[in-house]
Amino acid sequence: MKKLYLLLCVAGTIIPYCFFIPFLQEYGFNLNLLFQQLFANRISSFFAADFFISCIVFWVFVYINTKRYGIWQWWICIIMNLTVGLSLALPLFLYFKEVKLEQLRAKS
Repeated sequence: MKKLYLLLCVAGTIIPYCFFIPFLQEYGFNLNLLFQQLFANRISSFFAADFFISCIVFWVFVYINTKRYGIWQWWICIIMNLTVGLSLALPLFLYFKEVKLEQLRAKS
């Protein structure tokens, strides 16, 4: 599973940035335009709202699992969520969780 999670991290970084980098090249870091386009119509608003709610759910998931398993790398996942997106942050956290679970199984 760890290799799959790392592969998903790579895909979760490259694929979204294939769309974001051309935007940056054309418009620069124009947050106003970014949010205008993000909420340009009902379907894009649907995906944006779904994404933002999923991020909040992810942060709760990270908080609970960090407390439960003692995953110290949680903060890296939050930064990745804010800078790249959930498509990197979620498989990265699952990778860290899998590593921690292996460590706990080895101790018992």
